[in-house]
Amino acid sequence: MAKTTQWLDEYWLPLLQVYLKKPVGKKATYSRDMVELSMELHIAPHLLAQRMEQLARFDTPRLERIRQTYVNKPQRLSRAVRLWREMRGFGAADDFYEGVEVNETFEQDFRPLEGEPKLTPAALILILNLYYQLVPQTMVTETPEVAEMARLLKVQPALVVEVLTLFQLCDPYLQRSDVSLSELLAPCSKVWQRFENQSPEQLHAFAEELKEYYR
Repeated sequence: MAKTTQWLDEYWLPLLQVYLKKPVGKKATYSRDMVELSMELHIAPHLLAQRMEQLARFDTPRLERIRQTYVNKPQRLSRAVRLWREMRGFGAADDFYEGVEVNETFEQDFRPLEGEPKLTPAALILILNLYYQLVPQTMVTETPEVAEMARLLKVQPALVVEVLTLFQLCDPYLQRSDVSLSELLAPCSKVWQRFENQSPEQLHAFAEELKEYYR
């Protein structure tokens, strides 16, 4: 069963710190700073983005006090966030996981794969989106879209091609019966099954959001 969490007032402080990073303002849901804070708080990025929408308005007495106390005092905010993290380190963090259930899938998406630590499930999702834009004959290192994906993920094009090839084994329409011993086959199959009932448009929209993490 997934752990559960509830929003605590002190969470506004690290979220404000992300908000105030240049360029100041609301950050993309899957920007690296948002994802890293999401994993620290165990709150899914889209839920954290909703809280940032609230924060940007400063339209409650609590948020107005936070604005007055910290927005123009970055050193004070840094000290407060540092103290908050130190207090979380005393072993009480698990007490915060109660209340509203949160799906932990997003955390797994950003953890390195055991078989290939250069990749994560999030990276596989991006490559799966690319898979639907190509035909098997173009799933080669020389294809510009493959090279562009490799640059985004900071991996070699050959690794992107390997994943594309494994997705071909997952694709029932190709009816390939090849045997692969790659350690990436299992995570590729898992990602394929996760999105096989979604439309390519839904996958594409999610992939476009995920790209923010790698930019």
